[in-house]
Amino acid sequence: MIERAVFDAAAQAIMASDEVALACHVGPDGDALGSMIGFGLAARDAGKKVVASFGTPFIVPSNLTFLPTELLVPPDGFPESPAVMVVFDAGSSERLGELGSPAGRAGTLIVVDHHITNQGFGHVCLIDPAVAASSVLVAELLQILRWPLTPEIATCLLTALVTDTGRFQYSNTTPSTLTLAAGLVAAGARPEQISQKVYEEAPFGYLKAAAVALSRATLDEHLSMVSTVITEEDLSQAGVDWGDMDNLINTLRLAQEADVAVLAKVHSDKRVRLSLRSRGGTDVGTLAQELGGGGHRLASGFTYEGGADAAIEEVRKRVEAHR
Repeated sequence: MIERAVFDAAAQAIMASDEVALACHVGPDGDALGSMIGFGLAARDAGKKVVASFGTPFIVPSNLTFLPTELLVPPDGFPESPAVMVVFDAGSSERLGELGSPAGRAGTLIVVDHHITNQGFGHVCLIDPAVAASSVLVAELLQILRWPLTPEIATCLLTALVTDTGRFQYSNTTPSTLTLAAGLVAAGARPEQISQKVYEEAPFGYLKAAAVALSRATLDEHLSMVSTVITEEDLSQAGVDWGDMDNLINTLRLAQEADVAVLAKVHSDKRVRLSLRSRGGTDVGTLAQELGGGGHRLASGFTYEGGADAAIEEVRKRVEAHR
């Protein structure tokens, strides 16, 4: 639990500045983008000048484009030395990509995060691994700032909460999580819109690319691990991009024989981005941290330079070691 004095320090720094610069981790998910935009809208409504961004590739995932994006600027339009910078859902400065440099030069750097792998960076750290999403901390900060929730802000924060709890199916869903969700709905958030846009819509090409990736899936029964590979060439042939494939890991993890699901995404620059999920028997957050990444106990990721097969083998070795 974060002491009230830390929240007060963050609020005082924000209130004292006419401008705030906001950033979240590269390849933003619903919690990163929803928390950042939700806070940004509240700051703008309070009269602050606001810019928000994330590192390249600067592409909003297609299933999150329903969120208001007018505050977003490309990373090259981000202030070089912001007076006050707030970072959302990033477990380390490296997760900010090129925005890590402005973070290092910020007059006051406030970090809002819930990753257990976050060792603390910045001047004011609102870090609590016990909460379900970074948006939980954003909601508390807004309450301390006495900035009201509009339907748009509430929708952003509920999107963050819904995605990081897997639609309230993960073990991080607590009574307080549901109480916050109820308050956000009361403030005007529309859960049916979030569910449809995030989970129930995809271009037809998603089906084609997913079929190719799933046809490659293998099951290691000894380790209770399912894995597969998808390449940028697969996406190109199907006419989709990486943002369209966010739900593929959730399809892969349906295999009841597997505790761990591993999706290796091979980009055109040959880097491999790994997404890991666990049903509870394996701490994939610690596993990813060992490989230079991070995340949560049941959901994490890392980037690997040595090819997809080698990356999956590294995961396999560590799953074996953690058994």
